Amino acid sequence: MKQQLAHHTINGCNIRPGDLLASGTISGHSPENFGSMLELSWKGTKAIDLGSGHNRKFLQDGDEVILTGFCQGNGYRVGFGECAGKVLPAVQMY
Repeated sequence: MKQQLAHHTINGCNIRPGDLLASGTISGHSPENFGSMLELSWKGTKAIDLGSGHNRKFLQDGDEVILTGFCQGNGYRVGFGECAGKVLPAVQMY
């Protein structure tokens, strides 16, 4: 949430008490419109075929996720480029 707040306000957009921040997905009712891996794997009960003999129910250490997207209308197309992240193993604290 701290990163979401920073992203929201970095260009001078103010935020006030009572403003709502959300971290969920926008999904449809059918599998081709699901917006998260949790939905695609049906809460981890259904494996997702990644091709090449690999499948996942949840992300694993070493997995890389790459998101791209755009919005298109009459005569325009706006994209946000590529957003990538890699799942690292948890740090052991003793």
